[in-house]
Amino acid sequence: MPRDTSSSTNQSSLYPESFILVGIPGMEAYQPWLAIPFGLMYCLALLGNLSLLLFIGTQHRLHQQPMFLFLAMLAAADLALSSSTVPKTLSVLLAFSKEISFPACLAQMFCTHVSFIAESTILLAMAVDRYVAICDPLRYTAVLTQAAIAKIGLAALARSVCVVTPNLFLLRRLPYCGRRVMPHSYCEHMGIARMACADIAANIWYGFVTTLLSPVLDLVLIAVSYSLILRAVFRLPSKEARLKALGTCGSHLCVILLFYTPALFSFFAHRFGRGLPQHALILLANAYQLLPPMLNPIVYAAKTKAIRERLVHTLMPTRKMC
Repeated sequence: MPRDTSSSTNQSSLYPESFILVGIPGMEAYQPWLAIPFGLMYCLALLGNLSLLLFIGTQHRLHQQPMFLFLAMLAAADLALSSSTVPKTLSVLLAFSKEISFPACLAQMFCTHVSFIAESTILLAMAVDRYVAICDPLRYTAVLTQAAIAKIGLAALARSVCVVTPNLFLLRRLPYCGRRVMPHSYCEHMGIARMACADIAANIWYGFVTTLLSPVLDLVLIAVSYSLILRAVFRLPSKEARLKALGTCGSHLCVILLFYTPALFSFFAHRFGRGLPQHALILLANAYQLLPPMLNPIVYAAKTKAIRERLVHTLMPTRKMC
């Protein structure tokens, strides 16, 4: 009997073989110029985070300090977050290649969201690290051992994969009716879902719920952690002790603001900012892919004594006297 291929044909025709990424709608004439700052920011992100990983990896004494292990995880997440989208975005802006296959589009979406949620989880773990260091310093090394930190890193990755994986099935079930031109510079969940010619309520609600239960929940727990930290700090007897304790949290607070502000603003603007121009939404989406990975190493280099001293020693080595 001849093989019935109608079901497989219908299934394969639900989604296109590839999408065409427009880039930034309404700013096509300026896209080659926008690629210049985007490329420079990406190069700074690569240089900063790779340098941070190299520095922590070669300084074995830092492996005993939980803060630096978390910092290495943060640098790895930043590299994954920016590298999952920016190279393709630059290719689109420079008109080298605007086409991306459907499986590659899903893979890019998966890597982007996994690295984002993993970074949010790491920032929460760093807040807990600061809480234990300030509020229970005698148990700090006993609680945050290398084994415990490794488990936290694996839990951050597992949590991210579990949260993002259903998006793949939600997107694959949708029919796209031959639509191929995507008004975006890279593939993300709602950008792909809006290409469908069917009801995407499930995608909208799942994206909304996972945002509330991952980055927003993390931010709330970070706020709770810092409220407890501040209560403990203001109970310290001397002003010097209070300033020293707050100084250990300064870089982490800066990184939290850099990470959550553009990301959450972009998320809620995409869902509720119907009056905003589309190019503004796309620029916001690119901002949270580039700004935190570029600025996080700079913040920690400026605020962390060990990194700052190493940087000064590298840039201005001491000269031996004749």
